[in-house]
Amino acid sequence: MTLNLKQMSTLAVVLILSLSTQGQKKDLGDDQYFKNNFKGITQTLPSVVKWIDDSHLILKRDGKNYEVDCKNGEEKVYVEGNINKGSIATTPNVITKGNDLYLSKNVEDIRLTNDEDKEINATVSPDGNYVAYTKNNDLYTVNLTTLKENRLTKDGSETILNGYASWVYMEEILGRRGRYRSFWWSPDSKNIAFFRSDDSKVPVFTITDAPGLHGIVETQRYPKVGDPNPEIKVGIVKPEGSNIVWAAFNEKDDQYFGLPYWKPDGSSLLVQWMNRLQDNLIIYDVNLFTGAKAEFYNEKQKTWIDLDDQGDRIQFMEDKTGFILQSDVSGWNHLYFHDMKGKLVNPITVGKFTVTNVNYVDEKKGIVYFTARSLENTARNDFYRVNINGKNMERLTVGDYNNSINLSPGGSYFVTSYNNTTTPTKMTLMSTKRKIIKDLGDSKGAEFNDYTLAKTEIIRVKSDDGLYDLPMKVTWPVNMDKTKKYPVLISIYGGPNAGTVMDTWSLNGNQQWYAKEGLIQVSMDHRASGHFGKEGVSNMYHNLGYWEMKDYSTLVKWLITNGNVDASKVCITGFSYGGYMTCYALTYASDVFTHGMAGGSVTDWTLYDSHYTERFMGTLANNPEGYKSSSVLTHADKYKGMIQIVHGMIDDNVHMQNSIQFISKLQDLKKDFDFMPYSSGRHGWGGNKGTHFQNSKTKFIYKYLLEKEVPDTMLK
Repeated sequence: MTLNLKQMSTLAVVLILSLSTQGQKKDLGDDQYFKNNFKGITQTLPSVVKWIDDSHLILKRDGKNYEVDCKNGEEKVYVEGNINKGSIATTPNVITKGNDLYLSKNVEDIRLTNDEDKEINATVSPDGNYVAYTKNNDLYTVNLTTLKENRLTKDGSETILNGYASWVYMEEILGRRGRYRSFWWSPDSKNIAFFRSDDSKVPVFTITDAPGLHGIVETQRYPKVGDPNPEIKVGIVKPEGSNIVWAAFNEKDDQYFGLPYWKPDGSSLLVQWMNRLQDNLIIYDVNLFTGAKAEFYNEKQKTWIDLDDQGDRIQFMEDKTGFILQSDVSGWNHLYFHDMKGKLVNPITVGKFTVTNVNYVDEKKGIVYFTARSLENTARNDFYRVNINGKNMERLTVGDYNNSINLSPGGSYFVTSYNNTTTPTKMTLMSTKRKIIKDLGDSKGAEFNDYTLAKTEIIRVKSDDGLYDLPMKVTWPVNMDKTKKYPVLISIYGGPNAGTVMDTWSLNGNQQWYAKEGLIQVSMDHRASGHFGKEGVSNMYHNLGYWEMKDYSTLVKWLITNGNVDASKVCITGFSYGGYMTCYALTYASDVFTHGMAGGSVTDWTLYDSHYTERFMGTLANNPEGYKSSSVLTHADKYKGMIQIVHGMIDDNVHMQNSIQFISKLQDLKKDFDFMPYSSGRHGWGGNKGTHFQNSKTKFIYKYLLEKEVPDTMLK
């Protein structure tokens, strides 16, 4: 067939239009932007229900359970009860009804306590024979066989706390997840270790709020910088009651006690002790019968040492040959093998990288499996193994991805869920011989390539002094015009060893909406964020604020020069320590940062608690200039942009006093700012007030950065 010129022209146009239609991508819609409904673009990954044994796992996919044979990757529908038949010991289920405890049974619950007082932190003993708890700041047990209640301490009061932690110990030392619990069963259930806290010398801070006719008043024993701390005694007591054995420490000394460790056989208690300056950690082995103590481990550093609140600093070997200890004494967190008397045998890992977790120890083969920040890229986690003698370290994960690991009980196989900034999460089954057994799932949906998504990437920028490649994660505007300037929103936290930049995949409606609206969205990390080990973090010693702001400013200047950022619209936002960073940026670094949204902010470190602050800043006596230069109030006269300040009125962590003092300073300087207090808000708040808070941030972004009306769809 011969075509004339007109026919050929028509055919060409049709072909071009056809190709154009095929290559054209769709824009996201309201379902994606405002309901986070990305069905088709992404899909749900299967999940590991449990490992049956070292080579079989149960995988849940599309609502069904499948048994996977790790040796060959074969799957079959899992029928509950086919595996692990027989009697399985279960821990007694103790529940709370009203203020009382009950032993939950199939037919009828058995009442354990019967009074008006509230039982707190009910914890069943390892052998299942007792439950321990605190009541009115005394420590109690109930024998679950005889139902007899035993009162183990008798001096509990408003200021004497037995087995219940003082506020600063809960927040900074034992950890919030413990919910104020400060008692610990021995593995053999024969003893309970506990802290007795005398708070009588700790200053009282008064917190007020405005509801009702007369408002409310709360008081809190809260030690600020330089204040007396709680006086702690470490006690050991039998579950049926006995004379308390007190560990041989002088509670009047200026000191801290960290989470104690029981030896695996329950034969003695290891107690973490630290001086007030927090540069010397000693672990003592305490005799259960006499309270006598012997030094078990001693570490000193030039800056500070973190007390362990996770219980994973020490991991004992089941064969009783020794234990693995984690420490950053070298400048990087590493693993060390010690004998049972505490003597160092050998380092297990060495080098300029950070170990993040011990996943498994194969004692028979002498192999340690662990997760670490990748040796190739600190914004990723990789999986490794090494001989316990420190030899033959090997990376087990493959590719340039961030990995989350689920290891089989015997260390032969693992499931890795991996991704990076440009790759949605995938799931793969591998052997620890680095063999890929089977791909288990991909969260990338069939329609992923049909839509226009904002580009996100990791960028490294050299620090001013050339010592560090500072990381930041940037989501660029959709259809970005390189001839235009764009506002930037920088979301940070900023504290010591608290980085937020990881090479990970993320997709959410808010992120994509702001990219469509023309906002550059950034998270960034400084030299002390954890990317560069304790070596980097130690820069912050006696000098909070300075290096964070130095590095943040370097990153922003790079964005202005290379990333089309409008230098008149540089906004930073954060909460808690991130609030401090925001306030500091709008004062100390106001030549770089023009706008800020600060929540729950520390504004002067003398107003925060003793343990956290003095760890990094020292005391007012040995670091007066550091406290002055790190204070937002010192630099308030440099403020010239616009800041939104919010705070919960009954915040018992960072007291609203911080924001009020900053606001007062700005008022005296006749500066403009936005302020919003939240009644009944603590260190964060939800409900309608939480929605109001989110809406206020949205309005701030539209008013000052995007300079247009907020679409109704953006307000909740």
